[in-house]
Amino acid sequence: MGSSPKERCLSEATCPDVFELADGDFAVIGRDMTEQLRGLLPDDAGCGADERIVVVSRETLVHAGRDLPVG
Repeated sequence: MGSSPKERCLSEATCPDVFELADGDFAVIGRDMTEQLRGLLPDDAGCGADERIVVVSRETLVHAGRDLPVG
């Protein structure tokens, strides 16, 4: 979604990205920061055993945002 990795990154092999899957869900490629951020989650949030906290740059999300569906 948004600008392609080629447009945003020096190396397509290590470029964070957001993309829509065939079933309508979204996948995010980012840095796994689960262990560093798990203890900082709000009290009403949780990260399950099969989940990871992934960080993407603001730039990546802003570029993807223009292609995200509304509603």
